[in-house]
Amino acid sequence: MIDTERLILRHWLQRDVPELRRQSFDAAGMRYLLPMPDEAAVQALLGRLDLWRDTLGFTFWAIERRSDGAFLGLCGFKRGAAGTPIADMLEIGWRLGVPHWGQGYAREAAQACLHWAAATLTDERIYAITVPANTASWGLMERLGMQRLVDQDFDHPLVEDGSPLKHHITYGLDRPFVNHLR
Repeated sequence: MIDTERLILRHWLQRDVPELRRQSFDAAGMRYLLPMPDEAAVQALLGRLDLWRDTLGFTFWAIERRSDGAFLGLCGFKRGAAGTPIADMLEIGWRLGVPHWGQGYAREAAQACLHWAAATLTDERIYAITVPANTASWGLMERLGMQRLVDQDFDHPLVEDGSPLKHHITYGLDRPFVNHLR
């Protein structure tokens, strides 16, 4: 689907599921995301990913390392959640397994997604959200050229009150997307 020097971003295959499951239950890897409580939640995620692909033409694609075919995580797009300042807006996101952190894979995948969006979609802005404590994620947003949109920070309606994951910060990147890459 989307190729880079080291990665292939593609549709989900059955062989990805065991590693996605392992990553989804890894406490270190999920510490800034809503935890996957059980197998049913992983299957629901896979269902949403397929639905977005089929209805929107994009999703969070599986990231495969070109050199050995290893599943690294996911990266791509969805529409922002209802009840948030970015509801129905184009949202980019990524998640990699802990062993794959710090090797530039998330940046490479996200940059490839931005190129794809610039060539394929008509949205004028791409958003990204995370919790303030997730410095690696918002650091990548800044390296991608995204700007902090303080006036659009929010308490996420899908996160339980009192949770340290409730408050989210928002970043945005205006078209042409790829001219901002650093």
